[in-house]
Parts: sequence; structure tokens; C-alpha cells
Amino acid sequence: MRSLDKFRGCLIGGAAGDALGYEVEFRSEASIFQNFGDRGITEYALQGGLARISDDTQMTLFTATGLLLGTTRGMNRGIMAPYPEYIALSYGDWLKTQTLRYPLAEEYHYSWLVNVPGLFARRAPGGTCLNALASGKTGSIDDPINTSKGCGGVMRVAPIGLYFTDRHSSSPEIDRIGAEAAAITHGHDLGYIPAAALVHIIHRLAQDPEETVDGAVRSAIAAMNELFPGSPHIADFTDLMELAVTLAGSDKTDLEAIHILGEGWVAEETLAIAIFCALRHQDDFDAALIAAVNHNGDSDSTGAVTGNILGTYIGYDNLPDKYKNHLELHDLILEIADDLYNDCRMTEYGDYYDEVWVRKYIKMTYPDLYCK
Repeated sequence: MRSLDKFRGCLIGGAAGDALGYEVEFRSEASIFQNFGDRGITEYALQGGLARISDDTQMTLFTATGLLLGTTRGMNRGIMAPYPEYIALSYGDWLKTQTLRYPLAEEYHYSWLVNVPGLFARRAPGGTCLNALASGKTGSIDDPINTSKGCGGVMRVAPIGLYFTDRHSSSPEIDRIGAEAAAITHGHDLGYIPAAALVHIIHRLAQDPEETVDGAVRSAIAAMNELFPGSPHIADFTDLMELAVTLAGSDKTDLEAIHILGEGWVAEETLAIAIFCALRHQDDFDAALIAAVNHNGDSDSTGAVTGNILGTYIGYDNLPDKYKNHLELHDLILEIADDLYNDCRMTEYGDYYDEVWVRKYIKMTYPDLYCK
């Protein structure tokens, strides 16, 4: 059942985990606890009054506009390519925000987000994403662009799980889109299988209001074994995810468990840490994010994925206010969530017309508001 609250919760929750973790991403645990206290960082570290998001949230937003570009073209032209092709085009525009200055030259773009000055900030973008996109090639599962299994694929795909809620697509089809979206830049099977698994978890939680985090995770593990039975590392993926589930119910401290699971620099570890934190603290979003970011590893990515999962589960209205207040580009992120939820309503031969949607997903000239 499509829920705007869950759509908003997923994207804002992910951005919140990203922003909390971004401040400590490259710090050691000793430095984190020395500077922020025994629990580590528990509140946003504001700069200019804002909690800054990283490339994780930036690319998540571009994933969303890629999906909406594809659907809008399909509904208004009568034909469309597979969704990963539009997502790849949108990522190409994200690359421009990281390598060029705002405003871009007047030419056609694939995502209206290139009109948002705040998205031109470089927030430690992943080298694999930058290099893969700059190559001019588009990787896929069948034609991998490299052998990377970095977390740059999994941290950006949550909108896919949301978007196909209440749409006529099977779960394997949706999961496959998530994997292909990651494979655009990450060619190792452990670079894209975790992305498919996250999409599956998000989709289950967004689709069924009765679904539990545990149920969504267990369904994802089973689904990945059905979708990728011949992948070289599917057993390694399965073992690590099951370990995360086991540790969530153990007497290990949060940090002890995370040390066992890894540091999150690679995709399977990012997802495992997020699953652990979301399961152990499924009724306490604050505790989940604090656990997810206070460690030696890729804190913004583990925080972002944890926030995506639990934000979908509890919804935007139940997120603590401290994670909504001062969040950079909060209103823009909500707007993207709303667009995913509402979707394109114009058709090639229909009478309905939405000027704002045309400016966003056909002409790519929106928005005047954010350009001021």
C-alpha cells in the first residue's frame, strides 16, 4: 500500500544517517569518542547552520530523477528504454555537478537537479563512481565495467524499492533494476547484489504496512539466492547477512558486532552493518543511527542505509525532529520523495497537463525556487 509517509521517511532517514555520519567518516574510533564523548557523535555537527549531506544522498536523489525521467518518457512518447539506462544518464549529470561549476552551460540535461546550486558541493565523492562515469561507458551485470565492490552502488538505490510500490512489476524485476543500477559503476557481484537486497528490503517495507524489518531482511536473503544462484560470491553474501541477523539478537555490544561485520567500505559490509543496526534498534531510530555511524569505517554510508531502512519502516512523521531540523536540502529531498510517490500522471494522448512536471522531467528547466 503506497504511503507518502514511508517514501518521505526513507529519503529523509537516509539523508539523516548520511549527515550524522559524514562528520566522522574518516575519523578513527579513538578520535570520534575523544571528540564527541562516550557514545560518539549523537547530534548533527552543523556548519553554517546545516547538517551537510554527502555524495550518498546526492546520488540517491539522482537515482530518483532517473526513474522519473524513464517513466515520463515512456508515458509521453509511447516507448522507453530499461530504467537503468535513464538512471545512468542521471548519474552523468551528477558527475557534472562534481567536476564543473554551477551554473552549467545551456544544453540539454537529463536531471533537473543540475539546476540546484547546493548539489554542486563535493562531499568526498567515491573514486569508483567518478572514474566509472567519466569513462563514458555504462557497466552492467552482463558487461561489468570493473571489479569494484565498493559501497558506492548500494548507498544510492533506495528510491528504486520505493518507486515500484503498487506497480505491476514482480519482485525479481525490481531487485534486478537495483542490481543493474549499482552495476553501472560497480562490476563485482558483491558490488551489486547488496544493492538488489536493499531494494528488496525497502520495497517490502514500503509495500506492506504489516511487514517487519526482520521479515524484509530474511525475504531479501532468500530472494538474492533465487535471483543470483550462480554468482561466485552469493554464499559469502548470504553468510554475512545471516551473521548480521544473528548478531542483532546476541549479547555483543553494538561496536563489538560491527567490528565482526566489517567497516562498511565495501557494499556487503555496508548492508550488513545497516541490517544489524536496523534490527537491533528497530524501535529507536536515534539509537540505530548512533550505532551505525560511530565506528572506524564508512560512517556516512552505513548511516545512510540504516536510515533508509528504518525511515521506510517507521515513516517520516515518526522520525525524531532533531534529524529533520537543520538537514541540508531537507525540502528538496521531500520534494523528490513526493515526486516518486505521485509519479507522472501525463500521457501521450491524455488531457491532463502538469506544467511543473514538464519543467522537471521533460524540459529540465526547473526550479526557479532553488536557484535563488
